[in-house]
Amino acid sequence: MGRTGMSQEELRRVEVLARVGSNQLRVVDASQLLRVSYRQAKRLWKRYREEGPASLKHCGAGCVSNRAYAPKFRRRVLDLVRKKYGGPVGERFGPTLAAEHLGSEDGLRVDAETLRRWMLAEGLWSRERKRRRHRRRRERKEHFGELVQMDGSFHAWLEERGPEGCLIDMADDATNTTLAQLGEEETIWAVADALRAWIEQYGVPWALYVDWKNLYKRAATPKERLRGEEPITQFGRMCAQLGIAVIAASSPQAKGRIERIHGTHQDRLVKKLRRKQITSHEAANVYLRREYLPEHNRRFARAAARPEDYHRRVPRAAELDRIFRLESERTIGNDWVVRYASRYFQLEPQSRDYAPARSKVLVCEGRHGGISIEYRGRALGWKEIAAPVKPLPGAETVGARVAVAMAKRKWVPPANHPWREAVRRAVQQKALREPAARPPLARPCASP
Repeated sequence: MGRTGMSQEELRRVEVLARVGSNQLRVVDASQLLRVSYRQAKRLWKRYREEGPASLKHCGAGCVSNRAYAPKFRRRVLDLVRKKYGGPVGERFGPTLAAEHLGSEDGLRVDAETLRRWMLAEGLWSRERKRRRHRRRRERKEHFGELVQMDGSFHAWLEERGPEGCLIDMADDATNTTLAQLGEEETIWAVADALRAWIEQYGVPWALYVDWKNLYKRAATPKERLRGEEPITQFGRMCAQLGIAVIAASSPQAKGRIERIHGTHQDRLVKKLRRKQITSHEAANVYLRREYLPEHNRRFARAAARPEDYHRRVPRAAELDRIFRLESERTIGNDWVVRYASRYFQLEPQSRDYAPARSKVLVCEGRHGGISIEYRGRALGWKEIAAPVKPLPGAETVGARVAVAMAKRKWVPPANHPWREAVRRAVQQKALREPAARPPLARPCASP
């Protein structure tokens, strides 16, 4: 019998013992190479010398295991798998799940790995796993300003010298032109300031590529879904007024370019801020604007595929102020008071565009906290008043107790109330009729 069916370990033994037979090695050397004891090496060498290489093959190779399942049991299991747990790729049971159901429903106990080998042999299972959808690399846009990616990066930008912060980063997809601002958090004002800085420097971009966050885009509420309305955030409203399309990325890989720029800043910017010994966000933004970003764009920016600039003109400062603000709809109270952010605003009398009570007004809050109230596009006069004082729990004023007592007591009209006039007349008429209808009483006779 030849070497057919031998394992790698058995073939290695044949090779070593063949070198012993050719006097290239001693038996003690063979024991070291085979990692067996000297006595075991002597036994292997004796078997090899007397019976040849075939004697080193395991005697149980190719034989059925003594603990193997019966062929009848295997056929029954595979028939049940084919009938109950098979089907198309997306519907069929895997070996582990099928083994569980065979044990719980059919009373057939079989190991999952054994069932896997049986199913592979019968074509009831394949080794192919479900793979993620292949993502193709997205080509860059061809024009400067056609698509600008925006994202925030939280990092210890100032290391131990100052507080942690979030770098709002904007990068043009076609040219890698970058603009960044450092702040405390990724808030509405942080991203609005970064977008306004981009607009003032380059113009209004055609589209923004952002994360799927409530700051940029949010899911519709049940009422909005019923009305067919598209949900919009404060930032989305600002972009809509500027004519900027907001595109939300479904994965970090989709905006890989801005993510790679984050990595570049986290390496280069942190070291440069350390050399400058900058300790505050304000000083870091000055350094970004004057030194770091111009140098970064000269080094890493590239030419667009097409020379046309897709940025639109820069709006006037007053127009930008009207766009970059928070707008909230509020209802005027019966006392012409508007409540906003736990503050109370008393509306002043208007000469025109009168705003009636219970109507809707727009409360607008500027970047630095300035408040304006508009009704049908026209600003209304107002003055802020103090919030009403709420009584302490358990404390009641005299007026409140009187009001509660009056509310509980049933109101009864007084005797001279006009409602009682008809009743009085009816009583008087009855009293006048009674003497005429009653016969006179007989007087008793006098005694003789």
